[in-house]
Order: sequence, then structure tokens, then C-alpha cells
Amino acid sequence: MNKRIQNPAEFGRVAVLMGGAAAEREISLKSGQAVLAALLNNNIDAVGIDVGENPIEPLLGQGFDRVFNIIHGRGGEDGVLQGALEALGLPYTGSGVLASALSMDKLRTKLCWLGAGLPTPRWMKLRGPEDADRCADFLGFPVIVKPAQEGSSIGMGRAENKNELLEAWERASHYNCAVFAETWIVGQEYTASILDGEALPLIRLETPRAFYDFDAKYRAETTRYHCPTGLPLEKETALQQLALQACDTLGVTGWARVDFLVDQNDQPWLIEVNTVPGMTDHSLVPMAARAAGLSFEELTWRILETSFRRGGEGDAAV
Repeated sequence: MNKRIQNPAEFGRVAVLMGGAAAEREISLKSGQAVLAALLNNNIDAVGIDVGENPIEPLLGQGFDRVFNIIHGRGGEDGVLQGALEALGLPYTGSGVLASALSMDKLRTKLCWLGAGLPTPRWMKLRGPEDADRCADFLGFPVIVKPAQEGSSIGMGRAENKNELLEAWERASHYNCAVFAETWIVGQEYTASILDGEALPLIRLETPRAFYDFDAKYRAETTRYHCPTGLPLEKETALQQLALQACDTLGVTGWARVDFLVDQNDQPWLIEVNTVPGMTDHSLVPMAARAAGLSFEELTWRILETSFRRGGEGDAAV
């Protein structure tokens, strides 16, 4: 359990870092503005900083006491910023260096889960067009192709045959990171928001699109969010516990969002963990928090409290 704060003055001067230089910059800016407004509504001395390539310079000599990190993707969610803040001695929200780096890399995340005996769909790394035949033999079709270190479903694509696989690999390879294909799971998609060691109510996602892609997440008005999910209590509780295990395995702390699928045989499959989830008007963590009785202002307060975590990396699971 993180330290509970009663007086906003105890937070001191807070830098809300947003933007960044990664593909998720647009979403981070929206999240950051929403977080900043909520902190100010809480009478917290918060300052918004639009970070470019260098997140350190704007923090120097400004008297900041801690950081609310809301930079999504590489440079903000992958351990790089966390390491810099550790070097500066500035407390920050969310996970530490190791957990951030592991969670941002979907392939390393899968290896950690497999080592812990947790379920995740089969996959194969795609090094180039020469792997297409081997992928077709190993995984079959359909598959989903992903850049290993992007979030918000950026660069992802479904492939139902070898030609589509090659096209999807070509698109995903533009993001300067490893690319992999993953078995397509037919079933229901869920997300579990985690806050200070507890799983908030699950959300079941429904979209008419091929999958819950960038447009379905941030632009489409046709995406449906079911909270409550309609699951029996024991099933929802079991899935929440799986999400907590997924975070614990990676050393994730503070807050996070775990995405997973449940197939037609009622088998859950872990997909990924987001250690700096979105906080926009379309985002899932605020939606789950509302279902748990937390306003957006209360949610941002609780997340900022995670910057008081004690000890080092992986002391306590989320």
C-alpha cells in the first residue's frame, strides 16, 4: 500500500510530463492536459511540461518535488525516463526502470509470463519476408502482426494469408523495433485497470472493426464498453487475479492496465501491460475508476500517491 496523502501541499511542486517524441505523442498530450486539470482542481501545485527529445532540461532548477509521468510509449514508458528521474533523485508515478522496460517490450513480456506459467498466445518473431513461410507453418492463419515496442495498437495488422502477412510486416517494420506475429484469438476482449495493488472493475470491449485498433481506441464512436462486464463474480475475480499476477511477474508497481482475451473455450490469454495508460476522455482506466466510485480527480490523486512508493524496484506488486 502506498502512502495516503491528506493535504495537497504534501505533494509539493509537481511536474506533469506529457508529449514526448514517440508515436503516441498526440494521445499523451491529451492525457497530460486532462491530468493537469484534475491535479489543479485538487489544489495541487502542478505544472504541465510538453517534453520533446530531452525530458531532463525542463526539470532542472524549477524546484520540482515529484513527477506525474503521462508520456506514453518509448521514451516515457520504457524505463528511459524512469532511469533519468532516478538519477535526478525525483520521485515519479508508476513503475520503475526494470518493470517499465520489460512491459514496453511485448516479446520480453511474453517470455516473463511463460516463465511464470501464465497464458499468452503463441508467437513468432518476424525478421523479414523470408520468415513468412515458416510463420504460416508454425502459427497458421489468421495472425496479428505487431511492432514489439509500440503501444495504442500502432502499427498492428491482421493477416489472413501470406500476402497479407508480408504487407503487415512491412507496415510494422517502419517503427524501428522487432516485429512479431501472434496467433489470432477468437473471443472476448477485456482490460483490467490496476491501482495500488487492487484490480478495478473489468471492462469488456466490443468494436465492429477487425480488432481494437488505434481508431477504435481514440476516434471511433462505434466502440462499446461494457462495465460491468456481465461475467459471474467468480469469473471476474479470477481474471482480476490473473491481471495482478501478470503485473507481479514483471515487477509493475503503482498503476497499470492489463489487456487480455478470453477465447471460446473460456481460456484467458494475456496480451500486454501498459504501465502509463491513457487518461483521455476515451481511456479505460478512468472508466474503470468511475465504476469503482472514483472520480477523475480522485484517480489522479491516487496515482500521484504512487510516487511515494518505498524502497527500490519491484518492492510491491502494483
